[in-house]
Amino acid sequence: MHASIAHQAASVADTSQVFGLALGGVLSIAALAYAVLFISALISILRSHHSGGMKLAWIVFAFVAPFLGSVLWFLVGRRDSQRARTTTA
Repeated sequence: MHASIAHQAASVADTSQVFGLALGGVLSIAALAYAVLFISALISILRSHHSGGMKLAWIVFAFVAPFLGSVLWFLVGRRDSQRARTTTA
């Protein structure tokens, strides 16, 4: 009886370790993707055709709300930068 309980407990421990490693891997990949998104947004902002003040506003927004600021830059700000470049050129 005790051996059966010990075997079940060891089995549960092995499963939780595997799950913990898998979760750790997923979180590592998510953190890396988040860092790449943030850094690429900062580089894109700095290389954009916005004025200095507008670049500063986007950078501050990206640092205050890193995920939201980065996503909004790629959805809205970058498009505005390209539109501003074509209208002034």
